[in-house]
Amino acid sequence: MTVGRSARGCRPAHGTGAGRAVSRPAPGTPRPWRAAHRPTPPPHRFGFRFDPPFRLPLALLGVRPETTGVELDADTVTIRFGPWRLRTARGNVTGAQVGGPYRWWRAVGPHLSLADGGVTFGTGTTSGVCLRFADPVPALAPGRWLRHPAVTVTVADPDGLLRALRLPAGS
Repeated sequence: MTVGRSARGCRPAHGTGAGRAVSRPAPGTPRPWRAAHRPTPPPHRFGFRFDPPFRLPLALLGVRPETTGVELDADTVTIRFGPWRLRTARGNVTGAQVGGPYRWWRAVGPHLSLADGGVTFGTGTTSGVCLRFADPVPALAPGRWLRHPAVTVTVADPDGLLRALRLPAGS
């Protein structure tokens, strides 16, 4: 037996009215926590276009349709290319344009441009989209010492990627 406590512990007996008071807002009062929990729209996803002659060599690098893609959500742009990743704020993208056709030895696989320091994640030669960044981002090497001012991706729907980039964030 304990002295000074009820047999049920420190909690007041049920129905006594003692304990924590719960305050509820008046009807019609805005509830700020509801705005934070609104469902976000699904991200826009774009797969890479794989030219048949390059599928096997790219697969040896771990670059396959299921390990590649460009994803745009309300806040970020994420590019997966096998073991390589590039992630940046959507506001860091300052421009985008369709390019191509490309020479296969310059566009297929992960490439670093010695001319401008940009990176290419390529799976074909027909066309791609070049994204330019306000602040260079890391992509090819681990760590942050090698940064790229632009990336070219050979997605299956380059015009769709351009349209999605022009949409307001979160649309």
